[in-house]
Amino acid sequence: MPGGIHRVGIVGCGVMGSGIAHLCGRADLDVRVVVSGPAAVSAGRGRLTASLERAVTRGHVSETDRDAALARITFTDDLDELTDRDLVVEAIREDEDDKSELFVALDKIVESPDAILASNTSSIPITRLAAVTSRPGQVVGAHFFNPVPAMPLVELIGSLRTEESTLRRMTEFLEVTLGKSPIRARDRSGFVVNALLIPYLLSAVRMVESGVATAEVIDQGMTLGCSHPLGPLRLTDLIGLDVVVAIAESLHREFREPQFAPPSLLLRMVEAGLLGKKSGRGFYPYT
Repeated sequence: MPGGIHRVGIVGCGVMGSGIAHLCGRADLDVRVVVSGPAAVSAGRGRLTASLERAVTRGHVSETDRDAALARITFTDDLDELTDRDLVVEAIREDEDDKSELFVALDKIVESPDAILASNTSSIPITRLAAVTSRPGQVVGAHFFNPVPAMPLVELIGSLRTEESTLRRMTEFLEVTLGKSPIRARDRSGFVVNALLIPYLLSAVRMVESGVATAEVIDQGMTLGCSHPLGPLRLTDLIGLDVVVAIAESLHREFREPQFAPPSLLLRMVEAGLLGKKSGRGFYPYT
């Protein structure tokens, strides 16, 4: 395997973690997924199985390949089982304290000094996560996009202390093993894509909040007038309103610019549990 990456660990099996596991399982890798507890093992395995079933239904994967991928992926709730991994990808919720705590633990658990510790963060500067470890040269950001099996882009971010050899190994792994198209991004909150995307989504929320237009009208305007595949409010629902708030707050903390401040409407919706597609209701209802 490129860069000597054969054994991959993934921490978290939500939408992003299950998608990354899906990719790695199909790439003939030994994959170990760590979740928060016994109940989450069943939920994570179900989410991954459903992802691979969709790939079979769409003709992207044969039933034989699906079964082989599933056989390569094991689940556990014990973080210590990542000790032999060549690469560990963190895919837990977008909370800096939680991620930092996890990186402290991974630094002690993963034995190989050459093993890469990667975060799927969409907004947190990698320098902060690398600083809590004894191996900042092997810490990178690898920001996948949802849905992971379908979206070709991965933002690859190195901190000021990430070794160039680590970035080369990770680039080769993403391109050759996983078939993705990585781009190098500077280590700043939001990186490239979200630094552009989030102010756009927040602007659309503010238009709804102020009564300028409905979500339907805004989305129709951007899909029909600008050829966007999804309007900003449907995209916010797809990403998750809580995730958009977390990214916006991270951007606002770093840059202190008003365009990054989450609108009150968005905050109230998150407090009410209206998180978008994953909760069944956001700016639109979902069945």
